[in-house]
Amino acid sequence: MNISMRFLLALVLCGQVGCGWLGLRDRSNDYLLSEETAPTLVPDDLHSDSLGQIYPIPEISAMTALEPGYEVPRPQPASVNNFEQVVKIQSFEDRNWVLINITPSEVWPRVRSILSRNGIPTSRTNGGTGMIETVWIKFKSDQQQSHRFRFAITPGVQLDSTEVSALHNQVTMGQEDSVNWSDASDNDERERDMLSLMANELATASDYSQVSLLAQNIGGDTKVNIISDESEDHHILIALGFDRCWASVSYSASRGGFTIIDKNRTEGRLLVNFSTPVVEEPGFFQRWFGASKGSDILEYNHQIVLQPVDGNVEVRLLDREGAALSSSDARRLLAVLRSNLS
Repeated sequence: MNISMRFLLALVLCGQVGCGWLGLRDRSNDYLLSEETAPTLVPDDLHSDSLGQIYPIPEISAMTALEPGYEVPRPQPASVNNFEQVVKIQSFEDRNWVLINITPSEVWPRVRSILSRNGIPTSRTNGGTGMIETVWIKFKSDQQQSHRFRFAITPGVQLDSTEVSALHNQVTMGQEDSVNWSDASDNDERERDMLSLMANELATASDYSQVSLLAQNIGGDTKVNIISDESEDHHILIALGFDRCWASVSYSASRGGFTIIDKNRTEGRLLVNFSTPVVEEPGFFQRWFGASKGSDILEYNHQIVLQPVDGNVEVRLLDREGAALSSSDARRLLAVLRSNLS
């Protein structure tokens, strides 16, 4: 046996027997035997600023007292969007954006990488607002105009999602310094082309492990929050206009066990029927002798009310008579409604 084969065999044997062969104890599973220890006591004459909890538990701003006999509800079925990458272009009224079901802190470095790979340098970035502006660029198909884009990366309405919008600006070559950004794109086709490029690049990318730690709150706060305050009824607060909220809530009210029976947009009210989704398939005799699915006439058993308040929209779930639900039912149904918002 030559020297190289002996060396290879020795490496294999070392890998099989582990560190114990060298007289070293394997400590990889020691964490399973760890026990809680008392906090480190620092003398009064010394500073303890450098010491702290390794895994601090944040303070809870609002505590909700549970009702007597409260039972922990079963977890809601996870949406398929949580397990696969979804990228699509959405439109509402005059606004277009790319929707992707990952967090803004993951999208931010990805968008900057896409611009860099396509030879589009950036001139200004703002992680607080989620804004990226490009330099003036020229297209081969347009030798008379200079073009630039402003991208806005904001949290989406869906859970752990991001919306990427683009604003296009153009001017005659040589007059770039005299132009300011407008509220709408100068060329809608250029805007759509850029969003299509962004959507295709985001959809084909498979590695989203890169996260911007300096931009955890990029694009501002989330647009949707469930308010569980004892001083008022439980409700969903959406930081969007009424028209967009109505479309999003109507979409959610037809999923997750909800069925829309009637709606009145003027009053901001939807009459819905909620029934817990049944996973089990009907048995043989039930399929033969049971009533058909279309024979039952659904009646509304809940109301969803949208109310504009200070530029936002509050969404409340009420019972059939318009009375407030119990705290446990309100939290459960609002969580279902919120999980399907789009």
